[in-house]
Amino acid sequence: MTKLFCLLSGEHPTLPSSELKAILEAENYEYRILQKLTQVLRVDADVNSVKPILRRSAMTRVCATELFICDDKAADIFKRIHSAPIEQIIERGESFVVRIRRVRGSASHIDRGELERKLGEVILNMVKGASVNLKSPQKTFFGVLTDNKFIFGLKMGEVPTKPFVERRPRKRPFFHPTAMPAKLARCMVNLAQPKAGELVLDPFCGTATMLIEAGLIGCRVVGFDVKRRMVEGSLRNLHHYNIRPEGLAVADARHLPAVRADCIVTDPPYGRSATTLGWSTKQIMKDFLSSVEEMLPRGRRICTASPKSIKVGNIGRELGFKHVESHLVYIHRSLTREIAVFERT
Repeated sequence: MTKLFCLLSGEHPTLPSSELKAILEAENYEYRILQKLTQVLRVDADVNSVKPILRRSAMTRVCATELFICDDKAADIFKRIHSAPIEQIIERGESFVVRIRRVRGSASHIDRGELERKLGEVILNMVKGASVNLKSPQKTFFGVLTDNKFIFGLKMGEVPTKPFVERRPRKRPFFHPTAMPAKLARCMVNLAQPKAGELVLDPFCGTATMLIEAGLIGCRVVGFDVKRRMVEGSLRNLHHYNIRPEGLAVADARHLPAVRADCIVTDPPYGRSATTLGWSTKQIMKDFLSSVEEMLPRGRRICTASPKSIKVGNIGRELGFKHVESHLVYIHRSLTREIAVFERT
């Protein structure tokens, strides 16, 4: 086990840390939460767990191995850097850079650029023959100022944000205004905890946002939608990302064909632009959750989005599911989504 810290996106108060934990569990890594700070999660885990986090996560920014944590006072920081095992990390002849992020205005008394420069000077003095390379260093030391603390370590990798922007709904061949952003869809897929090669089902596949995000992390996918136009559009979008679904068909999510999936991730229809065929969203959710129970093995998960007003957590519990967690996501004045995770008991 290694002390790790992850800089989270901060775009939501609870989703980023829940997603990270879900990835560790999906990939069968044991872990222990050491501390939650604003936009930082400190964990004890296998260092190899960083690879799947970087490959899968939508709401993690940077992963690093931790060298030390201290108060955000210059005296404390320089005392700790001098006792850190820097010589075990960087060798003579290697290049490095120091990069520091400030979370939400933390430690305003510290000049970030000056701290980077001074820490770099200390490291140069500790490792003779090392050099600073600002553009293409062999090693990157990474620090975060948050909640009156400074966490410092060796950067293991960063999650690129550009691919999620490039997969936004309007850039796909088939667009519908109800489509969920790629980043939130990826987060929901991770909350359902599928492994690569497992089958992910979306009974309300719409424009295939969930299926695309599941397919891109190596899952097999199958989807249904009550409207043929949406199914045809989903297929176009999936092919655009070179994803070949196991199945894609026109079907009512309340009365699905016999399918056995490893997990279910879905965003049922609601809102002014959605098609509910005259059924209320609450009734659709009740009928959907009632119909899919036998499709999942015991202990496996459903992650669904719905308007906060229908209280989907209560619906799931009444139907016998374990309600693992819920997260509220504000969209606009008339819609707050509840992202709910259920487990079949």
